[in-house]
Amino acid sequence: MRILYNANIHTFDVSEPSADAMLIDSGQILAIGEKEDIFAIAPAFTARTDIEQQTIIPGLTDAHLHLQYYAKFLQQVDCETSTRGECLQRISARVSKTPPGSWVTGHGWNQNNWEEGFGDASLLDTVAPENPVYLTAKSLHASWVNTAALKLAGINADTADPQGGKIGRNADGSPNGLLFENAMQMVERVVPEPTNVQWVDQIYYAQQQLLRFGLTGVHDFDGYSCYETLKTIQQQDRLHLRVCKGLRQADLLTAIHNGLFTGAGDKFLRIGSIKLFADGALGPRTAAMFLPYENEPDNNGLLLLDHEQILEIGKHAVDSGFSLAIHAIGDRANHEVITAYTQLRAYETQKHLPHQRHRLEHAQVLAAEDFSKLVTNSIIASVQPIHAPSDMYAADLRWGERTRYAYAYQTLARLDTALAFGSDAPVESPNPFLGLYAAVSRRRLDGSPDQNGWHPEQRLTLAQSLHAYTAGPAFAAGLEDKLGKLKPGYWADLIVLPRDPLIIPIDDLPNLLPTATMVGGEWVWSS
Repeated sequence: MRILYNANIHTFDVSEPSADAMLIDSGQILAIGEKEDIFAIAPAFTARTDIEQQTIIPGLTDAHLHLQYYAKFLQQVDCETSTRGECLQRISARVSKTPPGSWVTGHGWNQNNWEEGFGDASLLDTVAPENPVYLTAKSLHASWVNTAALKLAGINADTADPQGGKIGRNADGSPNGLLFENAMQMVERVVPEPTNVQWVDQIYYAQQQLLRFGLTGVHDFDGYSCYETLKTIQQQDRLHLRVCKGLRQADLLTAIHNGLFTGAGDKFLRIGSIKLFADGALGPRTAAMFLPYENEPDNNGLLLLDHEQILEIGKHAVDSGFSLAIHAIGDRANHEVITAYTQLRAYETQKHLPHQRHRLEHAQVLAAEDFSKLVTNSIIASVQPIHAPSDMYAADLRWGERTRYAYAYQTLARLDTALAFGSDAPVESPNPFLGLYAAVSRRRLDGSPDQNGWHPEQRLTLAQSLHAYTAGPAFAAGLEDKLGKLKPGYWADLIVLPRDPLIIPIDDLPNLLPTATMVGGEWVWSS
């Protein structure tokens, strides 16, 4: 047993919103209230921890990230630079420490932030003439490679574009070093993967970074190999995050064969949804749109799945006990997904199947008439508030007036849409306090675009935003009776903060970090 006392506790439970002490046993909260009352009911030998007037809130959950990619990113070259030249300098520096012939990998470049725009293979050849180079874009929907990487992948002027992908080409048809969507896999499959032991170490290291940010849970959307790595970490008694493990469409048959379904698992590793991709992303201009991109009359993006295809996959999934989580960025893609979900709800009802908690991942721009359909069909909006200020200039440039329907979180909230917040790490930082700041300010860290923020009518309150980082992900995972609040019977997942986030100035949110993180009644990180 353990007592935490002398604390400013925000429970997020409307029946008892504040307290100054709690009693914890066997990973659960037994009681919460005033110190004198908690002391009176606890045995004399109970350990007591003085929180020294710091603030306690429920642990935060990132409802959409890529744990394996984030772990890999922490080992790679950081390519998120303000100029293309700086990115090339960082690659050059890594090449100088890398044996000839060995791969150099990086992540985070965004041509929208570079005055020079996209790079090409010849630029990378200049700084890496003897090393194959593979750099993923910030969006994870494009990659930039050099000639050595193209040769190892067998990509040349005669190579056809794969289904759902595009090879960037020079005027003569030769590959230019840019790969979009499924074309990325042509090089990815020849990049050496870490060994199982390396994956265990890298994901464990990533876990510690997430705990430091105040995350006590994540919803991960990497593949089956990540699930197996997490099982290994758990067997070593080193899994301290609650992981709701999404799987990919390609994993569905394996998952069914192994007796898995949405909700299968235990307190720390639980199966989530099957992930599908309906389109690409804004950055490489592959998000599927009803109307062409501004100043690109022939580009409506790439629709990877239409509603009929989604419905067929969805029927197989729900028949096998799985919910769906579908990536949709553009208004056309979101419309196709929502249409499919509407039909899938009818199928679940017809077949007397439980209504799964299906998710719309990203929901970045919707047609005006589609917003209300999320509530009507009980679709969870799994969104990433940090994307709004990050993408605002590109969105204005590429979508124009359509941005009034983009990243429209307050519109969704007013309709009582179930919101679950995440980061899409490593696309963005998984630090939830950066996400909270983005949600309530709609500004970048430098204060741009102005004091009011981008499309300020879509700003959320801090209470709404915290709900979407706590109760929202708990509901999406089917754990709303165990997570998201601090109350008797709930798991003792919490963070200790040096300042109260509900009363500090909004501009101080990005610099707020926990002094301690507790999961299941155990301190798993402390400053």
